[in-house]
Amino acid sequence: MTTIKTVAIIGAGQMGAGIAQTVATGGYDVKLYDAAGDRVPQAMGAIAASLSRQIARGLTTQADADAALARIAAVGSLADAAEADLVIEAAVEDETVKKSILADLVPLLGADTLLASNTSSISITRLASATDRPERFIGLHFMKPAPVMKLVEIVRGIATSAETYEAAVAFAESLGKTTTNSEDFPAFIVNRILVPMINEAIYTLYEGVGNVASIDKALKLGANHPMGPLELADFMGLDVVLAIMNVLYDGLADSKYRPCPLLVKYVEAGWLGRKSGRGFYDYSGETPAPTR
Repeated sequence: MTTIKTVAIIGAGQMGAGIAQTVATGGYDVKLYDAAGDRVPQAMGAIAASLSRQIARGLTTQADADAALARIAAVGSLADAAEADLVIEAAVEDETVKKSILADLVPLLGADTLLASNTSSISITRLASATDRPERFIGLHFMKPAPVMKLVEIVRGIATSAETYEAAVAFAESLGKTTTNSEDFPAFIVNRILVPMINEAIYTLYEGVGNVASIDKALKLGANHPMGPLELADFMGLDVVLAIMNVLYDGLADSKYRPCPLLVKYVEAGWLGRKSGRGFYDYSGETPAPTR
């Protein structure tokens, strides 16, 4: 198996930036690429800010933070990113987009390069089939925020080899993460359970059972959840929640996975949560304010 020393991250959004920080902190050289060129400098700024917060909390030292930042290189082309031992695709949760990236990436890869997707719901088997190396393709689902959350969900496609799985587990554990193995079913384990709960909370709001504040308070205090489901939806991104619900609804053909119409309406309005400044909460003031 390939010895992993250099890792490329394709996609410099919130997840891509978080994964890049996590991998660099773990001692690996990182190449960070995004088709939207302005996104990589923004990601580098976000990583620096995140490391500064960790220093302030005593979770890392200035020297270690500086070393991690120095290990991350912004690259301007997919060809540069492809020169890595492991490439992790971390683009938007859209199968068409992911397959398009993989189609452009595969001809540029070395014969021994491992490929992974950070997809949170899409079939690893289908994504792998769009490549020339399904046996060397695997799902590495980091939780958000990747530098903080301890779990990496590892998902094997039907053709993923045992050697690739073992390499993926060893890599994730070298980052200080705990792994769990999921079979390749829609949304895997975490989001198969979590996102329908969020969708049900949105139905509860839609039907007038409670308002945003009461629903989140009920789950935080009544079920001991660290975040309320609507607060969590805003943190994840309502477009991501909707995409996962659509994968579940289409993949399992069960009406219990039908996305709530209110969720659809918010996404259509561009109210995507924290990243857009408005979702179930309005983030324009000092304190998030419920929008319903």
